[in-house]
Amino acid sequence: MAEMIIVIDEGTTSTRTMLFAADGTPLGSAQREIRQHYPGPGLVEHDAAEIWEATLACTREMVARAGGADHVAAIGITNQRETIVFWDRATNEPLAPAIVWQDRRTSADCAALKEAGHETAVQATSGLLLDPYFSGSKIGWALRHWQQLKDAGARLAVGTIESWLVYRLTGGVHVTDATNASRTALMAIEGEGGWNAGLCDLFGVPMRLLPEITGCTTVVGTTDPALFGGAIAIAGIAGDQQAATIGQACLSPGQTKATFGTGAFILSASGATRRHSSNRLLATVLVQEGDARVYALEGSVFVAGSLIKWLRDGLGLLASASESEGLARAVPDNGGVYLVPALSGLGAPHWRPDALAALSGLSFASTKAHVARAALEAQSYQAHDLKSAFAADGVDWAELRIDGGMAANDWMAQDLADMLDLTVERPDFVESTALGAAMLAATGAGIYPDLKTAAQAMRGTATRFTPALDATQRKTRLAGWQSALAKVLG
Repeated sequence: MAEMIIVIDEGTTSTRTMLFAADGTPLGSAQREIRQHYPGPGLVEHDAAEIWEATLACTREMVARAGGADHVAAIGITNQRETIVFWDRATNEPLAPAIVWQDRRTSADCAALKEAGHETAVQATSGLLLDPYFSGSKIGWALRHWQQLKDAGARLAVGTIESWLVYRLTGGVHVTDATNASRTALMAIEGEGGWNAGLCDLFGVPMRLLPEITGCTTVVGTTDPALFGGAIAIAGIAGDQQAATIGQACLSPGQTKATFGTGAFILSASGATRRHSSNRLLATVLVQEGDARVYALEGSVFVAGSLIKWLRDGLGLLASASESEGLARAVPDNGGVYLVPALSGLGAPHWRPDALAALSGLSFASTKAHVARAALEAQSYQAHDLKSAFAADGVDWAELRIDGGMAANDWMAQDLADMLDLTVERPDFVESTALGAAMLAATGAGIYPDLKTAAQAMRGTATRFTPALDATQRKTRLAGWQSALAKVLG
């Protein structure tokens, strides 16, 4: 019996395919960069054809590494969630640029809907807020502004990235999983809720364009045999943050993970009953196994690793991203320097797309080490703000499990433990997103009887960071952060 799993991990800046053994051991990977296009201020786009071509090339490499399609039990897919693709059902080609999750072109539309009093109903049904981050407003904007979409008529298909990839891999299966669907602001996330007519009407999205919603461990189809020399089942799908939560085995209420990638995304499992947030957190589907859904509360920070990238590429303060750790260690404290990283606005719990970044507390004594340290400290401060919001909503964190590119920074991991006064755990294999998708696919393929068993079998060892900062220092630093944040929020 074939027991290897291939995972397609389609991120914001790259596409990667990984090969796993049934016990979660990584066996190989292939990666291609994905270009981001910035046609105007606040606009971020991808070329969906480039994503498909990169995915196909990487997946072919891993099928070959496995010894051929017959040795692969299933494919799992995980993806940047709110990015939306428009394509032609007849030609299978994109009809317009893909609008990326970071794109802010619908800020005015969302503000108008909020001003008209729609946010309460949107949150009650979808679990989300009125923000350009989510897919629904993006789809509505594109349908109003891009003539080629109007001209396509019945040929037009719309979906998030995993939907696009499944369509191309299978030659025409149009589905999305419940986790990605729950990020569109078009889905009623409770009960047996699917696409919601009221939400679709609000954003101007005809339901006929949207894919069928499926479970996360469902075999949704098989790949076109011509692609990989044989048909392979697609048996596990989840959005990247949900997949990372699964990969960290955070499936029981209160178990919490934080992924520090381009942005930072913190999810805390809340069980079979959806939590209604009073603190502007998001309610989302964590996983759907069969017909059973597990929910989570989520706090989204828009700028994390991209802040370090900006210090490197935009300001030239760093020669490499890894240099930030050494610089942070080079000074005894932040020297009074605080960086509020609102380069793409502020996410949870503030939800201020209009906010601008600010660097405060500078003097002639300040150095680039202080700025680098302030950038890393900002991640702990933002996490602290979110922990307070989660606790107020009745879902406090017992510990925090971290992953993502920035999580490799030992200084930042320790600072998180210090500022949160909480044990922070980092898996020794930090690619939790891909591992979570592998767990889903292994479950869907029948290698494991359920997701809980897969998570127990496939998650490896971890390093723990425990708090080592006294309460007075913590309080002083948090006061400085709140002062800097207040100036940005006005």
